[in-house]
Amino acid sequence: MYHNDNRIVATLDAGGTNLVFGAMKGCEFITEPLTLPSEAQDLNKCLGQIVEGFTQIFARLDEKPVAISFAFPGPADYPSGIIGGFLPNFPSFRDGVALGPFLEKKFGVPVFINNDGDLYAFGEATGGVLPEINRRIKELGGTKQYKNLTGFTFGTGLGIGQVVNGKLNLGNNSCVEVFCLRNKLDPEFMAEDGVSIRAVIREYGRFSGTDATGLTPYDIFKIAEGTKEGDAEAARKSFARFGEIAGDVFASVVLTTDSLVVVGGGVTGAMKYIKPALLAEMRSTIRTMAGDTIGRLPLTVFDLDNEEEFRTFALGESRELKVYGSDDVVIYDPMKRTGLAITTIGASKAISIGAYSYALSQIDAR
Repeated sequence: MYHNDNRIVATLDAGGTNLVFGAMKGCEFITEPLTLPSEAQDLNKCLGQIVEGFTQIFARLDEKPVAISFAFPGPADYPSGIIGGFLPNFPSFRDGVALGPFLEKKFGVPVFINNDGDLYAFGEATGGVLPEINRRIKELGGTKQYKNLTGFTFGTGLGIGQVVNGKLNLGNNSCVEVFCLRNKLDPEFMAEDGVSIRAVIREYGRFSGTDATGLTPYDIFKIAEGTKEGDAEAARKSFARFGEIAGDVFASVVLTTDSLVVVGGGVTGAMKYIKPALLAEMRSTIRTMAGDTIGRLPLTVFDLDNEEEFRTFALGESRELKVYGSDDVVIYDPMKRTGLAITTIGASKAISIGAYSYALSQIDAR
């Protein structure tokens, strides 16, 4: 969407330990990253670091950026640029900080702040998986093109972002979330307790009967692969359980948006063990009280990383349909379908592209 755009946007990856600043043009970084300590416990110091970081980035550029755009972890009134609420990594912001207006006054450019899950989805929709899927469909001779995409991130928590008809869905309260949906296998708990780093570690320990607190999901993946000592079957079961719970969440969300799905985040490195259970759940059935069995989704679910499945997905069941009372024909494709893909550009780059694209789209809409 903006790959050939010459405008520059300053960016920030805001973490509780470090702040990483940069600048993008044409969806690519044009400066070396600048890293400063977050000083997140002290509001004055933290704001000072943010100002210092952007000041240094501006000084490295030949022209002034048209905007500042970045993701900030935690709850916020994003359209207003106000950060506040329960912020474990930024405790000094809990009472509410008008960060966007503050930076606009300091630097004299528009400032856009969003949730990282939202920017991940927008990046994949504008410069990642969605345009690539639509391009490949055309190459194969398909005619259907897609505009709705839901992005999920697997990591410390379960993140989500939604793009509907090419626009980012921010909701009424900047609160499009899935972490607190019910956990299919433990309904009294939230879904994130089953779809997160802590879930993989906890369930490996439970299935193996060992203390797994010193392990990481990558350690457990290596155990599943047989390249690290441990209970391989327990490792595979922990990822499969993760996938089943995630699949239930995915199915619920796809029903409300009729979207394609892309997944990113660190735990996607173990998708060979997660994806079978995830897809099986999305393709599962439910019953009606009348005794009928229907699909969990009224859609055919395709693995878009599988070449054979992608071809079927791309071409569908298109056929000519005669217009009643005439010799005219129209093309009819009765196959209702969705698909799941794993990110190819990575969550971090997708978030950056999302921040860049979002800023320019908002400027262009003014």
